[in-house]
Amino acid sequence: MMDLKGCGTALVTPFRADGSIDEPALRALVQWQIENRMDWLVACGTTAETPTLEEEEWLRVIRIVAEAATGRVPVWAGCTHNSTRETVRKAQAAAQIHGVTHILVANPYYNKPGQEGQYQHFKAVADAVHLPVVLYNIPGRTAANLEPATVLRLIQNSANIVGIKESSGNLPQITDLITQVPQGFHVYSGDDNMVLGVLGVGGSGVVSVASNEIPAEMAQLVRAALTGDWETARQLNRRYYRLMQANFWETNPAPVKAILAMMGRIEEHCRLPIVPVSSATRTRLEKVASEVGLLVKTLS
Repeated sequence: MMDLKGCGTALVTPFRADGSIDEPALRALVQWQIENRMDWLVACGTTAETPTLEEEEWLRVIRIVAEAATGRVPVWAGCTHNSTRETVRKAQAAAQIHGVTHILVANPYYNKPGQEGQYQHFKAVADAVHLPVVLYNIPGRTAANLEPATVLRLIQNSANIVGIKESSGNLPQITDLITQVPQGFHVYSGDDNMVLGVLGVGGSGVVSVASNEIPAEMAQLVRAALTGDWETARQLNRRYYRLMQANFWETNPAPVKAILAMMGRIEEHCRLPIVPVSSATRTRLEKVASEVGLLVKTLS
């Protein structure tokens, strides 16, 4: 569980038309992911629309994913809040759920803490739980960047901080971090469109959005790169790169939910303030999904 490399999916949270969680669809997604050799699953990350979930719903989603996984793959529980006290409380609650193996914690959003504030925040969470903790640096959504020096300080002082999902989009910063972290600490790409770059400089894998739609292909891409089969990895990246980009043509996860709905895996419902994609974007998404073979053509 500590030495985890490969591809993990940042799962969407399926909703019904009335806004409730579509539990059967979520369980089916988990099963499909595992059948397609996903290495781990992330419940209640950014792609899950977690800020729109009520407390009981958040816990319910994590429980459903852990129950459906039945120990076959690790399950990361997203426990992000802009209050350190609340983050600690959430992390402790998630850590009690059977089947949860890791706690994923992003920068405190909106507060814009400096490096010392972030250090104290992440350390408080790590000190409060017994599970491995994965940091999550996503300054585009939180307005706070976790710098390599702060990550190194956290590693030195918190033994259960085992990795970081790096979504800064800053490859030089990510490379700087990878060249300094101790062996056994994992740096994961948080962006599908940067996965080859991050793996190429020594990263351990990816927390993927695209693997909601193409779990087998993303898992194969990462495994190929990790084992030195760069030709296969590059071919898969070339084939699916436009899909990776398309997932962010509008605010995540609206595009990926649109495609999953086209595939018949979920209903296309988001929670405000996220709205379904525009008709123009849906047409473009359908074209990309069709080009990569995700849509079954109906015979006339």
